[in-house]
Amino acid sequence: MFAAVLVLLGGLVLGWPGRAGAAADPLLSRGKAATASSTEGSSYAAAKAFDGSSTTRWASEEGKDPQWLRVDLGANATVSRVKLSWEAAYAKAYRLEVSADGVTWTAIAEEKAGNGGTDDWTGLAGKGRYVRMYGTARATSYGYSLFELEVYGALSGGPSPTGSPTGSPTGPSGGAFTVVAAGDIAAQCTASDSGCAHPRTAALAQQIDPRFYLTMGDNQYDDARLADFKNYYDKSWGAFKAKTHPVPGNHETYDPAGSLAGYKAYFGSIAYPQGKSWYSFDEGNWHFVALDSNAFDQSAQIDWLKADLAANAKKCVAAYWHHPLYSSGGHGNDPVSRPVWRILYDAKADLVLNGHDHHYERFAPQNPDGKAAADGIVEIVGGMGGAEPYPIEQVQPNSQKRISGDYGVLKLDFTDSGYGWTYVGADGQVKDTSPTYSCH
Repeated sequence: MFAAVLVLLGGLVLGWPGRAGAAADPLLSRGKAATASSTEGSSYAAAKAFDGSSTTRWASEEGKDPQWLRVDLGANATVSRVKLSWEAAYAKAYRLEVSADGVTWTAIAEEKAGNGGTDDWTGLAGKGRYVRMYGTARATSYGYSLFELEVYGALSGGPSPTGSPTGSPTGPSGGAFTVVAAGDIAAQCTASDSGCAHPRTAALAQQIDPRFYLTMGDNQYDDARLADFKNYYDKSWGAFKAKTHPVPGNHETYDPAGSLAGYKAYFGSIAYPQGKSWYSFDEGNWHFVALDSNAFDQSAQIDWLKADLAANAKKCVAAYWHHPLYSSGGHGNDPVSRPVWRILYDAKADLVLNGHDHHYERFAPQNPDGKAAADGIVEIVGGMGGAEPYPIEQVQPNSQKRISGDYGVLKLDFTDSGYGWTYVGADGQVKDTSPTYSCH
């Protein structure tokens, strides 16, 4: 058992710092040496929680308490902030501890009623070379699992890891990255069927090799049963499931076993990283919001969205779900999304991705009332991932480009201050190139 010596000042809970807001101190832990009490397997090593990726994670062995995850900052530091991004296997109770030698530990924060998602502890005043999360009670029957554990602060008497002066206002490293996205994907066919499209879009998506993948619902046709996911989607887009951030469409609600039953059983915590069918995550200078448009009438999701956007500290915001507010395809405009658009617009969101109509379409920036606006949201309909195409029917205002009949994927290129994309056909040819947009 790994010994711990705790110095608890003023009680276990009262007096601990809060978990909101942003700290100006630089990130110290990215890429540093990490160890853990255990791992679930080689794919879930301790270092995965410090690699800067929102799609990799550390996971401990299942069913055992306590467990810990430790990072060596390389030098003594003053720790001002620790941010934990939990996978579905989160801690109900844990401590954050620091140590100068890796032997004697001092608690700087403690959680006794954890609810998963993201814990952002600010206003800390820990001193040491080593920082660890010491989990004492699991919230599930599994183990402990973290996508990222980020430690911020200032190294003692030296430059920060980024090369800027200690204490300068730098945050997590950003930079450019690529994402592949599509909706309406796996018809009930396989590569052995000459007319089957989703194996071809999957091969294209995998060849692009993005940072991660987004799906905009109707991932599996027709009733999205677990058996169908295993027989069709898993044979194509399932090859990169671990790097996928999905959302459900209306077909995921048709499962005879229950609405979203097959979807949840197939994707597991990938689709429910925060315990709901809606969630958010960060990459670089971007905040991504994944929503369930089957449940836009549920106050729980709307309240969560407002709180999530209020807490966001990233400059750029992208959201994605299934049913588009604006579309020139067979389904047309879907007003169920308008209240969500208004919330996103008020939060200065930049980009919305949708599926549902099986074509490609891009819109000029517009407001929730469909009026062109310089501060508006750009919408893309991307439902060309493999399901039978729909024709263009009634062209909507502000629609700039429409392509029906071709299968393909969106190749989205994000920077710290803007974005653009290409629509790439399953034949590998670029069918459309967007303007370059700056974030609001």
